[in-house]
Amino acid sequence: MSGIEIVVAGASIAGPALAHWLSRRGAEVTVVERAPRLRPGGQAVDARGVAKEVIRRMGLDAQVRAACTDTAGAYTVDADGTVLETFRADDDGGDGYISEIEILRGDLSRVLYEDTRDTVEYVFGDRIAELTQDADGVDVLFEGGDRRRVDLVIGADGLHSGLRAAVFGPRERFVRHLGMVLAFYTVPNEFGLDRWLMDYQDAGRSAGLRPVGDTARAIAMLSFPAADFTVDHRDVEAQKRLLRDRMAGFGWETPRILSHLDATPDFYLDQVAQVVMDRWSSGRVGLVGDAAFCSSPMSGQGTGLALVGAYLLAGELAAAEWDPEKGFAAFEARMRAFVEANQEIGRLHVQQILGGAPEEEPDMEALMALADRAINGIDLPDYAGVPDRGPRPA
Repeated sequence: MSGIEIVVAGASIAGPALAHWLSRRGAEVTVVERAPRLRPGGQAVDARGVAKEVIRRMGLDAQVRAACTDTAGAYTVDADGTVLETFRADDDGGDGYISEIEILRGDLSRVLYEDTRDTVEYVFGDRIAELTQDADGVDVLFEGGDRRRVDLVIGADGLHSGLRAAVFGPRERFVRHLGMVLAFYTVPNEFGLDRWLMDYQDAGRSAGLRPVGDTARAIAMLSFPAADFTVDHRDVEAQKRLLRDRMAGFGWETPRILSHLDATPDFYLDQVAQVVMDRWSSGRVGLVGDAAFCSSPMSGQGTGLALVGAYLLAGELAAAEWDPEKGFAAFEARMRAFVEANQEIGRLHVQQILGGAPEEEPDMEALMALADRAINGIDLPDYAGVPDRGPRPA
């Protein structure tokens, strides 16, 4: 072992994925998560292009595919439910509107946790309360009272990262609201869904239903324009009031979807936003995933950025023999253009939905090139010569 000790904040996707690779490279890793346990359910997330290769290198391709939603495709519909467009999961080689690897966020988190729990320490129901770094290490105080001296700390704690706020500054400096709000929650499948997503859009608002592999349940998806967003991300009742107000009078199945709002076990609502930072590290503290470079759900690539970022960050740190200055700099040099392409996709998608796109015809060749850069536009070194204990036996 390298003798390197690292604390990772966040146990959703980026955190356990990073823990997988750091552990394989020889580090001793602790993941701290403020929730008392893994959070189940959540929206469906996708893996496209190079992200699928990262999953393969993790040795988790079979486990991930076994947990996929098995969505066959998507229909866009009008207010009467008449199908307007059809998108299939095998379009564009499985990297289209519906990805061939589509999995509930909670299920992917569970796969990553089960893969790492024997080699990584997980601390649930706690968080980093304070940290102080010097040239040789970081002193970390957990809210529960535990104190540790470690070599590196990595924030993988999402759009509302507490670690980013503590080390880099208030969220207002980095979070860019894109003018939309999204909500997801589980509803009974009383709509006859069978492997096909349905989506209704009108004047910047949308309502959709997504199958989840369990014929008794579905995931409702609602969105609406919002020039600003001031509701606290933890005030669930205020979020539900906002959702009812903004979706009032919307057609299709929206009233039935909203009728299940109070009974749902997993309501989620938040702004559509991006995180834009000049640097993703400060001394011995770094960021990865949405905490560093959220591209928004409208990019379709948040999970891909998390998985690719985890692979490259661990690889570059190990290749630099755990020198934070060299490792973080090499990671940013590899990752920055890939992030920027995905963030541009996210912004363009929001513009399209809200009607803010330029009046002239879009340059389809340029858009296709941008989409390819956002899906495949980054090299994955094999890090030959860097320690690798290999994937966990299946």
